[in-house]
Amino acid sequence: MPPISAQTQRSGGALTAERAALRLHSADLAIEVIPSRQQLSGVATLELHTLAPVQRLLIDLDTNLPVSEVALAGKTLPRAAWSHVDGVLTVTPDSPVAAGASIPLRITYAGTPHVAVRAPWDDGIVWSQAPDGSHWAATTAQGYGCDLFWPCFDFPQGEPAVVTLHITVPKGLKAPSNGVLLGVDTLPDGRTTWNWRATTINPYDVALNIGPYAELSGSYRSRFGNSVPLHYWYLPGKEAQAKRLFAEFAPTLDFFETLIGPFPFGAEKLGVVETPHMGMEHQTINAYGNNYAQAPEGFDWLFQHELSHEWFGNQMTAADWDDFWLHEGFGQYMQPLYGRWREGEARYAAMMAQQRLRIFNKAPLVSGTSRTSEEVYEDGKGGPGADIYFKGAWVLHTLRNLIGDAAFFDATRRLVYGRPDPRPGNFEPRFATTAEFEKLAAQAAGRDLDWFFGIYLHEAALPELVETRNGDQLHLRWKTPNDRPFPLPVEVQVGERLETVSMTGNQGSLTVPAGVHLVIDPMARILRRSEAVERYQAQQAAK
Repeated sequence: MPPISAQTQRSGGALTAERAALRLHSADLAIEVIPSRQQLSGVATLELHTLAPVQRLLIDLDTNLPVSEVALAGKTLPRAAWSHVDGVLTVTPDSPVAAGASIPLRITYAGTPHVAVRAPWDDGIVWSQAPDGSHWAATTAQGYGCDLFWPCFDFPQGEPAVVTLHITVPKGLKAPSNGVLLGVDTLPDGRTTWNWRATTINPYDVALNIGPYAELSGSYRSRFGNSVPLHYWYLPGKEAQAKRLFAEFAPTLDFFETLIGPFPFGAEKLGVVETPHMGMEHQTINAYGNNYAQAPEGFDWLFQHELSHEWFGNQMTAADWDDFWLHEGFGQYMQPLYGRWREGEARYAAMMAQQRLRIFNKAPLVSGTSRTSEEVYEDGKGGPGADIYFKGAWVLHTLRNLIGDAAFFDATRRLVYGRPDPRPGNFEPRFATTAEFEKLAAQAAGRDLDWFFGIYLHEAALPELVETRNGDQLHLRWKTPNDRPFPLPVEVQVGERLETVSMTGNQGSLTVPAGVHLVIDPMARILRRSEAVERYQAQQAAK
């Protein structure tokens, strides 16, 4: 497997002024995938914009894909004017470029792309075979970034306004990708070029998928009046399973549109493609590799989770990877909410209980500093790791129960769309931060919530509820990291009666009849420390 440089492995994080001065307006990518040699070749035509004066153009591209030619404004540059070292293509124009300039750049490259060993938990291209022996391949790049196979700006604000893809594949194979299909060209030797166009797309979402696909298609009539094209590309031989999964597309979309708002990319498509890796939220062409697993919830969690990222990740993108939990916490929370939508509170509670077992509290969800994707995702690098999924979901669960559905979904809708009244055509993809969500939630709730987010997002340890009972008095006290204020009310079931204990000053009391049976937080509405869960986790880790 070709190794990659530290810069190629790095995605996002703090930017130098030189890198922050550039934005990618558009990318036209002509990429040929050659599965028989596990190689690809490409010509990328980029339009760069400058936000400040620059002397050099720094573009991310893995050096396993060496550049052979660079042209600026249609003129091929001498070899001395550019270098391609350690994952960075450095282009030096004849003279400094002023702020506000538009720079057309053409880059020709080819090579052996990095191979993903454990996709999608690591990144690169997956070379595989379909059951009929045909070549089957797919890319995934969320962690290491877009520079694994195309020249890009590998940080969230590197999102181009438009990407046009021309993907050439061997005879008999198809190449479903992002956005709208512009047409398929057949070359004299039988190869085909698949032409796609996608708008406002996260750099890591640009995806190559190659295989002997069959296709299911249809449309969804939205509650908002528009019609959304539905497409699923799957491997032949799995028609029955594919049809069952495809039947989930419309009802799942109806759930999201009703609860959150309009499908953000309805003018393009809701697309899914079967891949030789587990899955990824590749905008309008989500990767699916769950092998049609059956689940007691009655729906495919992986399809539902990746679809959730069209709202939480693709429409609303974290401005920095330090806000990664906004993608994954919301995405994870959508599964039990969908269980609730389908079957009610019992299913929701059961799914939340399973997620609770996977919270480890090793690091705060949000550090307050600019971080790379891997610094957040890999707990071995000091980040919260999988807590961005499960703890994030439980934080949202606790918040919803604190402020109520109306305020919770109002804040969520504003976070996703930047407005409370989204309709097709009146919003665009946007960047968001944790601080913005904290402010939106407080505004929707009409009260200060700094204490809530201070504990749950900015501390690692969970609040602990300490109970003491003296005669007919029940005393409750929140024990918090650094003794932070945490006036979260607590429900108590007293016999057959439900009481709410206000916790002003982190403590509260309740008079209860002697000998009556008490249950603290009987509906499990609060994320708090559980010694039982910790013992269970320790036992599982020791196996």
